[in-house]
Amino acid sequence: MMAFHTKPFRLLSLWAVLGIAIAGAILPSDQHVFSGSFDGTGNAAKVEDKIVKKLKKAEIIPTVIDEFVPSLLLHAKWSSKNKAELGNTLKPSKLDDAPSVSLHAPSDSSSSLCTNVGVTYTVALTDPDAPSRDDPKWSEMCHWIATGVSASTKSKDKNSRCPTDVHLADLEEVMPYKAPGPPEKTGKHRYVFLAFIPANGTTEKLHLSKPSDRQHWGYDTDDGETKGVREWAAENGLVPVAANFIYAKNKKQ
Repeated sequence: MMAFHTKPFRLLSLWAVLGIAIAGAILPSDQHVFSGSFDGTGNAAKVEDKIVKKLKKAEIIPTVIDEFVPSLLLHAKWSSKNKAELGNTLKPSKLDDAPSVSLHAPSDSSSSLCTNVGVTYTVALTDPDAPSRDDPKWSEMCHWIATGVSASTKSKDKNSRCPTDVHLADLEEVMPYKAPGPPEKTGKHRYVFLAFIPANGTTEKLHLSKPSDRQHWGYDTDDGETKGVREWAAENGLVPVAANFIYAKNKKQ
């Protein structure tokens, strides 16, 4: 079980099918992941596009992860004032403890997204800018891997067979949380959250490998080569369903 205190994931629906691009996700107005994300039209595709656009602009796609269609929105919150909002900058001193993490999908069931109850969800935090973005010779740096299994579900529509709330059991750490600590004079670092599900949709217990080291996620690398969460996820049969990120830098630049 976790050595840190964190809140269980809260999911409002999920579709876990290998190789299929899934419909997008929209948060209620009080659950925005980043300011200005929603135009009030309920257009999930536009939200998807904006998320992918931000990931590409920050070069998280394709540096950290291959392009994918986010089917969920990922919230990571250290405190009420310190949240991941797709590229906001936070002070490292505010990130000492592991954040609470939740995933959200559309509040309606128009896209018929049904949750696979019992599927294990995995959240990872990685730094592709170690020790700096200009010299990523330690990239990527593994900061956290945690998993959880859905414990119960709840649907707002009594007549719907598709639950809109999915609560997870206590999380387990595969790799303990290491707070972001960018070195002096290395500029802003990208700290990237990714959420995964099993590619085959299995509800069996996952036996995920623990990286042997935080640098390069334990992989052997050649000079100038970077390895990290993409290789680890593929090795463990996981596919991404959500992403978020922050920037953080040492105050001495």
